[in-house]
Amino acid sequence: MTTWATRPENGASDRAAIRDVTLAAFPTPLEADLVDALRADPAWLPELSWLSVAPEGAVTGFSLLTRCHVGGAPALALGPCAVAPAHQRAGAGSAAIRAGLDRARALGENLVVVLGHAEYYPRFGFTMASPLGISAAFEVPDENLMALALDPTAPVPSGEIRYAAPFGV
Repeated sequence: MTTWATRPENGASDRAAIRDVTLAAFPTPLEADLVDALRADPAWLPELSWLSVAPEGAVTGFSLLTRCHVGGAPALALGPCAVAPAHQRAGAGSAAIRAGLDRARALGENLVVVLGHAEYYPRFGFTMASPLGISAAFEVPDENLMALALDPTAPVPSGEIRYAAPFGV
């Protein structure tokens, strides 16, 4: 497994690299377009867009945390996340996600929600959201809606997730 350097997104060249990685990682441009739309939304938190970088400097992975609300309380939504196909299953995505979560913790954020693969996200500490009283406004398999308290001593809000408008839900 490669040890990936990570860093926050910085400037137009990173935006282009993120778009390229996201376009390569997904079968349609929907996720890349979502990232662009989120960048123009008030939910965008520039310090929570993180990259994993190969030794030669190429952007290999990307993770994004944006503002959402749970039961009216501020929280973060993880995603989209993407890894260039040549670097998938080599830790680049995990490195970017961990770096983003570490930065969110350092900023004093607590709750992070993710809609994703039930086998992947528990490695970061995510668990099913429903036992915490967290739900989505749309139908989603219970095991795919997950939450993570970055500060386990702080209270975790419950209620319905309100995502940023670009998510369209």
